[in-house]
Parts: sequence; structure tokens; C-alpha cells
Amino acid sequence: MQFEAGTQPERGAESPFPVIDAKYPDLPVTKWYDYGFKEGIPRMLDMFDRVGVKVTSHMVGAAVERNPQLAKEVVERGHEAAGHGQTWTPQYAMTEAEERASFEASIRTIENATGTRPLGFNAFWLRGTPRTLEVLQDLGFIYHIDDISRDEPFLVPVRNKPFAVVPYTIHMNDIVNYEARHWTTAQFASELKYEFDQLYAEAATRRRMMSVSAHDRITGRPARTKALEEFIVYAQKQPGVAFLRKDQIARFALESSNTQREGSIDQSKRAA
Repeated sequence: MQFEAGTQPERGAESPFPVIDAKYPDLPVTKWYDYGFKEGIPRMLDMFDRVGVKVTSHMVGAAVERNPQLAKEVVERGHEAAGHGQTWTPQYAMTEAEERASFEASIRTIENATGTRPLGFNAFWLRGTPRTLEVLQDLGFIYHIDDISRDEPFLVPVRNKPFAVVPYTIHMNDIVNYEARHWTTAQFASELKYEFDQLYAEAATRRRMMSVSAHDRITGRPARTKALEEFIVYAQKQPGVAFLRKDQIARFALESSNTQREGSIDQSKRAA
């Protein structure tokens, strides 16, 4: 559940509205984003309570500063507060100092509002830098989600130490399918079920994980929240299915000897 409302740029933010000249403030777009914290997140929180599922909420620091009580409520209701940068500034163009400062500001903001320190991270549109994982590791993060190359959690070496990847999703992502492809709720609901059924069948012989991305202002709409709830109820009826926060998945991956590992650890460095 992405917690982003209110941090979008005043001009040129992504939305369902036609693009206007950047010299004018786009007032309807601002209100479209405001829906996320006014209606979307509260609606999804109630839905997750009904189905007994706890999720990860990647929070933009500036959005938390604007709505600290809502961020606190997310955590009080059992969900994870994870990092999503302090602002919507594209991360891939940052210097190392700028990137580190952004992460540190995000940590402080989330801690001040929720009382918890983020352990996971999601870069703006998944575009980090070659230094991102090292900076995250320095700051105490244990996982990121910006590698979408597997349908299961896995480990990568960062400075010769395992760092967890809990893959995000683009194709099970509301911002891609609803807003970019203009799917109906029924189309997205069908895609969710097809995705689950295939992964569930594969899970008979290998570890499988399914991620669904729900943005505050998008899946927080009534019909879309209903569709997600119906999907969750469907998946819960299948034997052996578990719903976990991403920090729980990351810890499981780090502790399990069966977790896929990419790269290798230099034995001489390990001995040292």
C-alpha cells in the first residue's frame, strides 16, 4: 500500500487528467492525489482489517509529514512502514551524499510519526543508483524491492553480506494497469486471479511469491478496494497460502537455507 498523497509536484504530476501547460498549477490533479489520504488509505485499512491481512506501506517522507496521524494509524493497525524516499525527486540522478541525506530524512520522518524505523526500501519508479544498496545497508535496511527479476524473495551480496530482495511488481500494479492501460476493475480482478492460479500451481515444486501494488489514490477507490478484497478472500481459501508483510518475508529469506542467492561471497573476506 503506497503512501504518497501530497508529495507530487505542483505541475506535471502523473494523473488521469490531460496534460496542461506547466506554467499553470494543475488544481484538479492536486485534489485527485488528496483522495489518497482522505478516502483511499482509510478505506483500504478497513478492508485489510476485515480480511485479517497485514501489509507493507512504502511511505514517502513528505507525505508522512503532511499526514503523520494517518501514518501512525497504519502502523498501529499492524502494518509495516517502509521507506520510499523523502520526496519524489528522481533518485537515479542523485549524488551519494544527496541519496544518503534523502534516506536519513525519510528514516527520521517515519520514526517521528510512527515510532518504527523502516527496514525496507522502494526507489522512485524502482530507479536507484549503483550505490543504493550500500547506502541502505549502512543505514540499517535489510531489504529492497526494486529488483523485479524473480517471483520469489532472494539474496544478493552487498559488501560481502547478504541483502534481501522482496520483488515488487509492475504487472500487478494499479498505477500501471488502471492509469496507464485504462483497465476496468473487472480486468484487473481477472489478472490478479490468473496470476495467483499460475503461481499457486508452480508452488507445488518451488517457492513462489505474489506481490500486488495498491496506491493510495488508485486502489483506494471503492470498486477497486472491493475487487482487491474479493481476490484476497479467494486466495485465502487455498491451502498453504500465507499473507506476510515484506519485512517478514525478508527475514524469512535471510534465515532460510533454501533461499535463492545471486552472486557469491568471497571466502577470504568471509574468513577475515
